[in-house]
Amino acid sequence: MKIVIAPDSFKDSLSAIGVADAIAQGLAEVWPDAQLVKCPMADGGEGTVEAILAACAGELRSTRVQGPLGEPVEARWGWLPDSHTAIIEMAEASGLQLVPLEQRDACISSTFGTGELIRAALDAGARRIILAIGGSATNDGGAGAMQALGVRLNDAQGQAIRHGGLALEDLARIELKGIDSRLAEVRFEIAADVDNPLCGPHGASAIFGPQKGASPEQVHQLDLALGHFADRCARVLGKDLRDEPGSGAAGGLGFAAKAFLNAQFRPGVEVVAELVGLADAVRGADLVITGEGCFDAQTLRGKTPFGVARIARQNRVPVIVIAGTLGEGYEQMYEQGVDAAFALPSGPTSLARACANAAQLLRERARDIARVWRLALRQA
Repeated sequence: MKIVIAPDSFKDSLSAIGVADAIAQGLAEVWPDAQLVKCPMADGGEGTVEAILAACAGELRSTRVQGPLGEPVEARWGWLPDSHTAIIEMAEASGLQLVPLEQRDACISSTFGTGELIRAALDAGARRIILAIGGSATNDGGAGAMQALGVRLNDAQGQAIRHGGLALEDLARIELKGIDSRLAEVRFEIAADVDNPLCGPHGASAIFGPQKGASPEQVHQLDLALGHFADRCARVLGKDLRDEPGSGAAGGLGFAAKAFLNAQFRPGVEVVAELVGLADAVRGADLVITGEGCFDAQTLRGKTPFGVARIARQNRVPVIVIAGTLGEGYEQMYEQGVDAAFALPSGPTSLARACANAAQLLRERARDIARVWRLALRQA
């Protein structure tokens, strides 16, 4: 019996590695002789670096950079020396989790620190940079990151504009002569599961601005500011990418990555699966178990269970999902290669208690699944 365990992290509870370990312990109680292959996953959000380094011979590095509101933060990133590949989670430098709820301000938060992380990767000799752009606190169109990389964004008086999305309304001139020349020698891949455009009713400001602290009036102002930024970029770069799928990702960092870095967008789970060798692990397996904190219709947008199920389906391997909660529309995943889904709690409980006891609950659900699976095998 070969079982591949390929979960995402459970937010505010366990890392993907912790989830995989707990599931493996539960399965081993019933199948002590089973071959359990742990393959922690991520979809481009938090935990991407950790998941990749857990499977690859890489290094965890740390760089002191500017946080989303200008404060210094220690941001971790991954380095794969054999391939000169850097894995950067923009959330480490510019993430929403770095800003207390009462201080969240989409008008002034900046991606400058993410640009500093890219610069650190260039200093290390990177030839390929994988930029995971989930969980941002920003709405600046990636302007801050480009400033950190040498792009000058000036107002009508020739002075550098302030950081933040709202300051883009003062942008009068973009100068590229100072941009880091090493960027032209690097292949950029953006790991994301968002396909929103930069502007408009489905753009970065309208869809993601409110969760980053923007009021309805500020959403409108930010949308206009991003549109102005796109206008100026189009004049300088000779291309207008504001309506490209993914340009609205991470408050518009996707737009800057496409426009200035010629980045290739790929589903985050696809990038992680490739690096950790998930397809090879699934080949010849009898069962795949995956999971995430909330399993619902949004999973169809490219989250970890969706990507894992696609690979398992290609190899005709059944898939079971263990989730913190089963949300509205999760049944749609049954048409995408998932065979069954189970929630962690066995009865009514609070979110805080479920998070605190997640490891135990995962062991119990995995054990129960193994017992049912063993019964089915006996009766087959």
